[in-house]
Amino acid sequence: MAEITRRTLLGSLAAGAAAAGAAAITGNAAQAEATVATTKLKGRLKQSACRWCVGNVSFEKLCAFCQEIGMKGVDLVGQNEWPTLKKYGLLCTMIGSHGIDKGFNRKENHEQCAAAVRKAIDQAAEAGFPNVIAFSGNRAGLADDVGAANCAEGLKGVAAYAEEKKVTVCLELLNSKRDHRDYQCDRTAWGAAVCKKVGSPRVKLLYDIYHMQIMEGDIIATLRENIQYIGHIHTAGVPGRHELDDRQELNYPAIMRALADLKFDGYIGQEFSPTRDPLESLKAAVVLCDV
Repeated sequence: MAEITRRTLLGSLAAGAAAAGAAAITGNAAQAEATVATTKLKGRLKQSACRWCVGNVSFEKLCAFCQEIGMKGVDLVGQNEWPTLKKYGLLCTMIGSHGIDKGFNRKENHEQCAAAVRKAIDQAAEAGFPNVIAFSGNRAGLADDVGAANCAEGLKGVAAYAEEKKVTVCLELLNSKRDHRDYQCDRTAWGAAVCKKVGSPRVKLLYDIYHMQIMEGDIIATLRENIQYIGHIHTAGVPGRHELDDRQELNYPAIMRALADLKFDGYIGQEFSPTRDPLESLKAAVVLCDV
């Protein structure tokens, strides 16, 4: 399979236990893998994989792995692969809609973005899948308060439909420092303010830990303060967006314990770019986050 990046995948979608944790965080993948084979996951948090991260693994193999290890689904899967998900009892835990650069922060984009989101909501509802992704779009000189007001107005236009269909629209937080220059929804407070203005239980945030560590840090306190606005989580190591091991700065077991203590009932999507065998790295991350 050709090399895939998250941006190209989203573009195509828009168009058509403690020992194991210690082992993983110190980079001892072999011990973590052995623990997975012999220990049933606690399952306090529901975990999923992100399709684009393991694009060189056959989807059938990925789904079989997810089922075996106890994961609940896969994020950002094209509709043509949904039958394989269902074959293994898995969900598409996040469905794509419109693109990243042009989003709800500009009124001239509302009609196009809303149409894409409504179409994705219909697909999700019919398939029994929980979430649809949405984006603010880039600033391009737009003031943050104006962008937030525009985003809220645009998302209000799809909120009632999402409520009717029992699907959650998740506005993603991304960093504008390294990966998505000029993206407007780049701070939790900004995204939470948009959700508050919309005032719907079906419009929330996709809180990406990797992106928010780069932009603002203070992950656990921020999660605690804004959990009512968070519908989905993504993970990756900082720096580098790779495995959740001792080469990166985040304490993922502590973050996951905080989420479990908050009784977070959304999905934790493993969205790192593996530098080793993808399924071995994914397995170690799943064990590390199983608190």
